[in-house]
Amino acid sequence: MPLRDTLTALLVMVGSTTIVVAQPAQPPGNPSPTFKAQVEYVEVDALVTDQQGAFVPNLTIDDFQVFEDGKRQKISSFALINIPVERDAAPRVGASPIEPDVQSNERPFDGRVYVMLLDDLHVASLRSQPVKDAARRFITQSLGANDLMAIVFTGGRSQDAQEFTSNKRLLLNAVDRFVGQKLPSLTAAREDDLRNQRNLPTFTPTLEPDDQLRAGYARSMLSTLQFVAGRLGGVHGRRKTVMWFSEGIDYDLTEVMRGGNVRESESVGILQNVRDAVAAAARANVSIYSIDPRGLSTLGDEAIGLQQPSERSLSRELRLQQDNLRQLADDTGGLAFVNRNDYSALLERIVADNSAYYVLAYDPPSKKRDGTFHRIEVKTTRPGLTVRSRRGYSTARGNVTSPRKPSGMRQELFEALTSPLPSAGLAMRVFTAPFKGPSPQASVLIGIEMLGRDLTLEGGRVDISYRAIDALAKVQAASNDTLSLDLPPDVKSRVAATGLRVLNRIDIPAGRYQLRIAAHDPGSRKLGSVIYDLEVPDFHASSLSISGLALSSLASSALLTARADDQMRSVLPAAPVSQRMFARNDELTLFAEVYDAVRDNAPRIDVVTTVAVANGNGVVFQRNETLDPNQFKDSPGVYGFTTPVPLSQIPPGHYILRVEARSRAGNGPGAAREIPFAIAPPAP
Repeated sequence: MPLRDTLTALLVMVGSTTIVVAQPAQPPGNPSPTFKAQVEYVEVDALVTDQQGAFVPNLTIDDFQVFEDGKRQKISSFALINIPVERDAAPRVGASPIEPDVQSNERPFDGRVYVMLLDDLHVASLRSQPVKDAARRFITQSLGANDLMAIVFTGGRSQDAQEFTSNKRLLLNAVDRFVGQKLPSLTAAREDDLRNQRNLPTFTPTLEPDDQLRAGYARSMLSTLQFVAGRLGGVHGRRKTVMWFSEGIDYDLTEVMRGGNVRESESVGILQNVRDAVAAAARANVSIYSIDPRGLSTLGDEAIGLQQPSERSLSRELRLQQDNLRQLADDTGGLAFVNRNDYSALLERIVADNSAYYVLAYDPPSKKRDGTFHRIEVKTTRPGLTVRSRRGYSTARGNVTSPRKPSGMRQELFEALTSPLPSAGLAMRVFTAPFKGPSPQASVLIGIEMLGRDLTLEGGRVDISYRAIDALAKVQAASNDTLSLDLPPDVKSRVAATGLRVLNRIDIPAGRYQLRIAAHDPGSRKLGSVIYDLEVPDFHASSLSISGLALSSLASSALLTARADDQMRSVLPAAPVSQRMFARNDELTLFAEVYDAVRDNAPRIDVVTTVAVANGNGVVFQRNETLDPNQFKDSPGVYGFTTPVPLSQIPPGHYILRVEARSRAGNGPGAAREIPFAIAPPAP
């Protein structure tokens, strides 16, 4: 059975659900369509190109026809998505970008959504570097500042993966952890087995060397693809792309369908995984772009020492693997980059396909959950145009189960916290500052600020939930809070004008986290969420380290702090703020702690606070001070200090605030923290 027929048969057999929410038909040009989660709809994105391969941007809803199982459907939702590529504008000192310590959802997400699936199970070790080079090139050159990407490995190494982020440093760090571990080709393994057994008294060649391990690799890859598609299933109104770096599944899927040369249990397991993966991609409307790191493929090193019949067998293996890459891409509306060395063209094509396209939705003619596969075809009435879209979807058998929310968390907040994208309905700014806590923990200060315009101030409330998720996807800290907004008239007016601040702390060990925070106002039904990449240093293991920087501003103190932090209250003139754009007549103060592992005869610590021009040269402010251990006898090894930063002496512009500490013992490098900020020009 040809591979195309194999996967088509699998598509017909799968049982899954496409639940897509709809909106009224709208004119083209809206980059962020809004979908109301009330009715089951089928959503499909369509790439329309002319005879030269260029995207056609001037089509209307009347230019499209959508067919399900050969019958035309009424298009209920229509939008042209046209996303600009925003270049990284992070302030820099030298060549290094300075990452912000504040994240906000005030601007709705308007970028592209990528998952980079690094198939370490099906990439040879010697080709690890080409994969890393291509992946790094895409992140550094093609990923926009307004995009989100996740890095996933098929080998189950969740601690090396990276959740959705726009932080290129974190993405590149994840890519650098990639190491291919593909098994030797089946042909080469058979020849090795043959050579090893020739001198044995009983000569029984193994038809499928490492068959269980090879099958396990295939199942793991397919299960990972299913998981990725499931994560993307809740994202609507966006094209969702999986960049699959792989040499193809090292397993003959046609053998699975025929039941030949594989153990029955393995055949059943792989078949189910193929069904689930194909169904999940169809359900989530995910496009797969498969990228073969072998480039212009030849038999190469794998053919060395093989006999001519084995070379033919190796060629067949290569074709099957490439067919796997092509078929999964074709059936999901993506593209396969096989037998090609031009990665620059690949990067440009992926970005172009995810920057301009149409999103269509329609009410399916049948709501039955019977596992039926339905073919989709999108056409245009204009001649000479080509449409690329997914080929179909499957309904589920029975009821669809949803993830269970934790006890005490409201459903709206749970959905926001589990979504891969932030929500902008209720605007928030979030800042963090990690401090040393009881061993082995760190005490992380979290500040959440909300705008008064989004809050119901007449007897209302706001529900806030957050989770700190570690690199193994485990929740290390969580909280569910409710703040009453039944306020006195004078306080109500203040909150309406300035907003509301909430401070909290979590105790977590050193490590890499993703902090997810969501807030919901039941009165206005506004919901917002922020995704924050948090890295907590190991203050207990370092010889010299410095905490996060907490900033207070006199002007920002007008914002009501609904919940204060006792430690910050004692060291700052006002509550710490998320504001990073200040007026020249404002008063800025910072607080930080330096941690020294030396206890006996502790040395003095020199601290230098500077304000440097971002993206340029020059220091516009510097303050030197010395911390004497005799002043900190109540907390040995912990040096807390408060420093004013006189903004009136600094002209408007973008700057980097840097605090650097060095021990006079001279027993190691210093420690430093940097955050970007700006001084606003005077109002006209």
